[in-house]
Amino acid sequence: MRQSKARGADINRLAYRLAAGSIFIAAGLLAARAHAEDAPALQLGVSYTADVTGAVSGGLAKRGRVLDDLQVAADLDLDKAVGWKGATVHVLLLNNSGAAPNDDAGTLQGVDNIEVTRQRARLFEAWVEQGFGDKGSVRAGLYDLNSEFYANDSAGLLIAPAFGIGSELAATGPNGPSIFPSTALAVRARWTPSETLYAQAAVLNANAGVLGDPGGVHTSFDNGVLIIAEAGWQGRGKVAFGTWRYTDKQDDIRAVTPTGGPVHSTAKGAYVLLERQLSGGDEGRKTTAFARLGVSDGDTTAFKGGWQAGVLVERVFESRPDSAFSVGINQAFLSGKFRDNAFDAGQRLTRSESAIEVTYSDKIGPVTIQPDLQYVKDPGADGGVGHALVAILRFGVAF
Repeated sequence: MRQSKARGADINRLAYRLAAGSIFIAAGLLAARAHAEDAPALQLGVSYTADVTGAVSGGLAKRGRVLDDLQVAADLDLDKAVGWKGATVHVLLLNNSGAAPNDDAGTLQGVDNIEVTRQRARLFEAWVEQGFGDKGSVRAGLYDLNSEFYANDSAGLLIAPAFGIGSELAATGPNGPSIFPSTALAVRARWTPSETLYAQAAVLNANAGVLGDPGGVHTSFDNGVLIIAEAGWQGRGKVAFGTWRYTDKQDDIRAVTPTGGPVHSTAKGAYVLLERQLSGGDEGRKTTAFARLGVSDGDTTAFKGGWQAGVLVERVFESRPDSAFSVGINQAFLSGKFRDNAFDAGQRLTRSESAIEVTYSDKIGPVTIQPDLQYVKDPGADGGVGHALVAILRFGVAF
């Protein structure tokens, strides 16, 4: 739905006021009970990330781009603040600005995980969690699906978006699922019967939107919901399986009815996550490998599946406790229907888009510096576009 500039400004102002109001209220509650607690009930955090990036060769254009991401977070322990046992509140405000480096790289999956299509402030997360002993919990509110589902911790250093969540899920929904930069109203339940086993499920509004987006938070469920479930084992590694499905059918990207309208298909998929600590421990150098595979119906998006794999080395140098190195490979497979549509439009696409990423991160004082290189084979799955070499220099600071 199109909104006027005035309406967009009103939404942004409301986002700021809500986030600020939440923090001030939390601070007041904290002050009322601080004398009774050793640790503060309210935890505040600010982080800022800035990327200087550009396609060095290949792709669609060669030029430098700058983009950034500001995050302001507040976490309130309601037990310490007001005596609500086992409950916490989490609020996260984002502000993203700058250019879109993927316009130059021309990939289908993106090259920078802080790139957005709309540069503005957003109330990204705002949820309440209720714990039930040490076995289970329930969250409700604006919730980032990828914070707990379809995630490998050892892939977190890599910058390419494909290592955050599989593209076959990231490309679904009316305007994307409940992930960065826009979440949706959701309820998540998690059960941990032991220290190593877990099961979790979530129901999320299929139409993502937050304060700061056109239309704001979508409180109606006209497009149905996304249901996702994941279960696994965690120890020195991780093995997990997940499945997801939308309740309302979506337009098939190619098939049409006899009257010419789109056939309606069910968007669904599944994934497997693997992770293994190969060497080291908490005190010295630690090496962890990960791999994962995801598949989807291939009828409602461009992707029918993909895989990612890589290695993370933490504390690369003994004298540099914050030094980390990572290398990752990803490949996304296009659906036959998407390729047929492109062929009809005069474009011959390859079956997949693949990339390799190499990155190193370290801290100098309070500033994290992370050089990153990505080599993308057939960006956009277009064999006529030169393989892209993308360089990124990331700076970050957190308080």
